[in-house]
Amino acid sequence: MIYYKLMNINQNIYSAFNRIPLFSLVFTKIAVAISVSLLLFSCGNKNGQNNAAYAETTPTYKVITLQPRSVTLNTDYPASIQGLQNIEIRPKVDGYVEKIFVDEGSLVKKGQLLFKIKAPQYEQDVRTAEAGIKTAGADVNTATLQVNKVKPLVEKDIISHYELESAQLTLQTKEAALAQAKASLENAKINLGYTTIISPVDGVIGSLPYKLGSLVTSTTADPLTTVYNTANVYAYFAMNEKQLLDFSRDSTNNTSFKSKLNNIPLVTLVLSDGTIYDYKGKVETVNGLINISTGSANFRAGFANPKGLLRSGSSASVRIPKLVKNAIIVPQNVTYELQDKRFVFAVDKQNKVKNVAITVMENTPGQFYIVTGGLQSGDRIIAEGANNIKDGRAVKPVEVSAESVYKGLE
Repeated sequence: MIYYKLMNINQNIYSAFNRIPLFSLVFTKIAVAISVSLLLFSCGNKNGQNNAAYAETTPTYKVITLQPRSVTLNTDYPASIQGLQNIEIRPKVDGYVEKIFVDEGSLVKKGQLLFKIKAPQYEQDVRTAEAGIKTAGADVNTATLQVNKVKPLVEKDIISHYELESAQLTLQTKEAALAQAKASLENAKINLGYTTIISPVDGVIGSLPYKLGSLVTSTTADPLTTVYNTANVYAYFAMNEKQLLDFSRDSTNNTSFKSKLNNIPLVTLVLSDGTIYDYKGKVETVNGLINISTGSANFRAGFANPKGLLRSGSSASVRIPKLVKNAIIVPQNVTYELQDKRFVFAVDKQNKVKNVAITVMENTPGQFYIVTGGLQSGDRIIAEGANNIKDGRAVKPVEVSAESVYKGLE
């Protein structure tokens, strides 16, 4: 285009040159030079404007250079709370509930009176046994007198030795009957003692299904109540077979399973309202068998309960921490998912974007992913939410500090 314009100008100048005097030649040359300069300046200005417009379309993004970091992973397992002891209080004798000395939910001490059962037959058994002792005692005295009477006669050969032996055997029989009567009295007192029920441990009273006047027996289906010893509680939770294998497998050494249990850090209890329990616990045991129906193994963690906040039957979550060292971590909001794969926008040395597929761990710390594949230390990624960017698109990277990106990371 510039060429054709110059040709037209030259032709016009040539025609004019043939018609003008010689003294105008210098002026004409100057005019031609000015025209060409103006034309070239105009074209150059347009190219500058195009370059500026191109520069304005290059987007600016915040980027971060990935470096290995240490992070604590918290895995929560649903758990059920059980007291150290859950003791069912059942009657051992038949009778009617005469008195109830406690109420549901009340705290009791070991040996505290709980129930009184009205069972007159056991009182009668005690009186009968006491009478039997008196009768047996009288028989023993009579037999003793007979022995004392026969013994000197035998020594004087007035009667045969047989009479003495017979009297002594009779005395032994009466003494045995007296001992049996005493045993019957003790048994009757024990049965009578069962009508007064005391608490075997310190704890909390459960429900009271039987009221005053209710008939109870030793074969009654429901207990009178349950005493829950919650000075210490157990949180029972389960791991599936894969998690149990990960826990059992140790790539660094061949320590025993018991040692691995001891090496588990203290665990946290997350209550049903989302709050954290004040006292940390310890994982103590794991069931040796995997439940066939659920495919999981039960674990038990112990927690102190000095304030009585935890009750048997309540629900919570056991949070187990795990320290991961030298991990590559990316914010979740800078990733996107496509066809069951997760991607990030990486920036190469030429400041061009490349969509990179990554693999991440299942349990992640809060709003971050731990990358197990696809990225490495030193890679740069776009550190803010962005729409789909085509591979090879040039961007203006602005480096941001790691502290600002990972400020929510524990």
